[in-house]
Amino acid sequence: MPKSKSSPPSILGACVLPAIALGILALAAGVALVVSIPAQAEKAFGVPSPRLGEYQRFVLSAQLLLQKGSLTKCRDAQAAPRLFRIELGESTSSISNRLQSEGFISSAGAFRNFLLYRGLDTSIQSGDFMVSAAQSPIEIAQALQDATPAEVPFGVLAGWRMEEIAAALPTSGLSITPQDFLAAARSRPQGYTFSTDMPDSGTFEGFMFPGIYDLPRDLTAARLVAMLAGGFEAQMTNDLRQSFASQGLDIFQAVVLASIIEREAIQEEEMPTIASVFLNRLASEMKLDSDPTVQYAGGYNTDQETWWTNPVVDTSIDSPYNTYLYAGLPPGPISNPGLPALRAVAFPAQTGYFYFRAACDHSGRHVFAVTYEEHIANACP
Repeated sequence: MPKSKSSPPSILGACVLPAIALGILALAAGVALVVSIPAQAEKAFGVPSPRLGEYQRFVLSAQLLLQKGSLTKCRDAQAAPRLFRIELGESTSSISNRLQSEGFISSAGAFRNFLLYRGLDTSIQSGDFMVSAAQSPIEIAQALQDATPAEVPFGVLAGWRMEEIAAALPTSGLSITPQDFLAAARSRPQGYTFSTDMPDSGTFEGFMFPGIYDLPRDLTAARLVAMLAGGFEAQMTNDLRQSFASQGLDIFQAVVLASIIEREAIQEEEMPTIASVFLNRLASEMKLDSDPTVQYAGGYNTDQETWWTNPVVDTSIDSPYNTYLYAGLPPGPISNPGLPALRAVAFPAQTGYFYFRAACDHSGRHVFAVTYEEHIANACP
């Protein structure tokens, strides 16, 4: 039998098989892409809304991954919180566009895609929100889920001067600027029971009572000052007024002295004793020699970033508030005292002390002396 001859390889087969293999590889790559993009998006942005279909989830996932920088970075790291109001029934597009136009976010489209991806577009509430360009768009989206309360707590610490109250306003949630507050606080009080004792140059310094106040967000500067002054007015009982008078002081003078005691005392229980020292000095026509009055006269210390320079090294500042240079009370309060300091003036300890200085044990307490020689002997070694 003749030997059979082998057939030459098919050209078609040689072309088709690699093409099929490439197709399979492409399909596998496509499947991997379809699976990996949503997985990457979920890892980066959280669980997607269950309302999304597969196609919509894939498209939004791909868009978010491309827009990741716009969603995870803030627009201005130094920005302060500002009020952002969402109206009832306002659309997601409108909210996103306004956030961009008002400088909170850099991309309205990326923000809207994130809301849709997470399903947050259906849970944004109407109301007032405090948000900041220092937040990332993702953080802002979360913040818009809870409307800002109509009122915010605002605290004034005993011993603050008006500039320190003003400095607390930008982060308070109130819409009052420090400049507007200071303008209102520097006006002369009118219509209060303490106004009649006040000189023409008097301001609200000393009469803005410390405490925590629940305040409406749209409060004006003048109204804030009035509410703080109202807090002071509420403390002025007849008993307190009569006790001030028994010390030879009207309300204004009593507040001036209390404002100094507030800054001098660290331990509240020492306030009546410190009050006795100053009252004894006033009765003897001695200068008060109080460091806080020099601190007040010196103003803001840019190096220490405080209104109260410590330690006091220069007592020669020529100011009527400097009680090392001028006898008697300074022309006005140097801080806003709390009730314990006011009561210390009304009900001082009965002592023969004329001097006091900080104790050497760093306890915040003081040692008191009748004579200057005793005072010198109390100096720390």
